[in-house]
Amino acid sequence: MSAGGRGRRYSSDINVTPFVDVMLVLLIIFMVTAPMMTEGLDVDLPRTKTVEALPADDDHLVVGVDPKGAIFLDEQSVSLEDLTDRLRNWAALGQKAVFLRADRGVSYGRIVDIMGRIREAGIDHFGVVAERPEEGAR
Repeated sequence: MSAGGRGRRYSSDINVTPFVDVMLVLLIIFMVTAPMMTEGLDVDLPRTKTVEALPADDDHLVVGVDPKGAIFLDEQSVSLEDLTDRLRNWAALGQKAVFLRADRGVSYGRIVDIMGRIREAGIDHFGVVAERPEEGAR
């Protein structure tokens, strides 16, 4: 059955080296581009010594307020008038944990208004997001 030489056999082994090379290149591309795909709301959080980490599960909603006072629900812009209705829908689904992540430059009155609307929507669990102060800073 050999066409060319005497005693020549075909190898039935699979060469996985090209496959591994392609997978490593794809992994590197994914690692480089993944952080660019998640655009976060850029806020300068207030600092306090008593800070706990946000829960890692997805059973919570983050209400963000940027330095200009615009409101976001998990990175999606929403008006102040629609905030209560959207939060009521969230609470109706059984998801009741909400965290307020506001820039420290936003006026106190704006924050209190947003907190009131969160309470009005029937949210049971409510928290405020802050950062730990840097070492040596007051």
